[in-house]
Amino acid sequence: MTRDLTRSVDRFADLATLYADAVATPEFQAAFGDPLPLSIVEPGERAAELDMPEPFAAQADCGGIIATIFDLFTGTRLEPLAPEIAWGVVNSFHFVAGKLERREDAIAQEVGDLARHPDLSEVYNRELEDRQLLCQSTAEQRQAIECMRDYAAEMYRVQSGWPWSPARGTRASSVSTASHIAAQDFLRARQLAARERHLPQGPIVVFSGPALWHDWEPLWARLDEVKARVPHMTLVTTGQGKGADAIAAAWAARPEVSVPLVAYGLYGTGKKTAFTRNRKLAELKPVEAILCEGSGLQANLYQVLRAVGVPIHAFRKADQADAARVQRPRRVA
Repeated sequence: MTRDLTRSVDRFADLATLYADAVATPEFQAAFGDPLPLSIVEPGERAAELDMPEPFAAQADCGGIIATIFDLFTGTRLEPLAPEIAWGVVNSFHFVAGKLERREDAIAQEVGDLARHPDLSEVYNRELEDRQLLCQSTAEQRQAIECMRDYAAEMYRVQSGWPWSPARGTRASSVSTASHIAAQDFLRARQLAARERHLPQGPIVVFSGPALWHDWEPLWARLDEVKARVPHMTLVTTGQGKGADAIAAAWAARPEVSVPLVAYGLYGTGKKTAFTRNRKLAELKPVEAILCEGSGLQANLYQVLRAVGVPIHAFRKADQADAARVQRPRRVA
């Protein structure tokens, strides 16, 4: 009993440390702290006054789910399975956020269709207002779930040492009314927000390496140097889930780095797909590139980027430290 009690106290002490700045986290305050006066929870339901979860509780419980999985499995024969279970929890948030985003897009399309064919009837105004409120309510739900997903993903990174990633992928008129104008303003604001979320605008730095690569410290050091020169960079990798690309993704996910990451994987089939991808990477006009020696495809990317004058930092396989002496970057804060 005493040992179990001590273990529980230690576990909650660890959680308390992780949640120390939870109240001050602006993301949860923004997503949970100022809900709409009215909301529509499900399509077809009437508008109602409903509270959001309290921001601190949402953050603490979301992080606690992930921390508890690792705490429960650590030191047992189930320890290797902890990242897989925790990954699935984060992915559940991601799956629901994706559903909400698709629903939001569909409702926004309906609002747009109504806005393009306005009339002065009360029925039209009511329908437009209801669809706009449903779209705003869905956006509020999506933002809250995305906030929880991102925090759970950060907890996953802290506990496992590697970043979480999903399994897949990436108007005015002469008959205007007050509702019509509000709908147009809402759609315009939403389009601007979507552009910022999905298309980071910083200078591009390309990173690519083979799936078999273990020496992470020189890569992180060089990435640090590049970021010092290009503080608002966007990192574009070739999207492999292990090896050099995973090392770069882990670097970008660190809170003190927090660099937007675009995984530019292989899309399509055929022998030319990879070489087409290399050409499109060059068309992004990167300001620098970091390339690790690999296959002929890596050599081709080096040639393509060099031909357009991109400064390249190259790393050779033979220059890696002995794998037995390289410590995995676990729990890097």
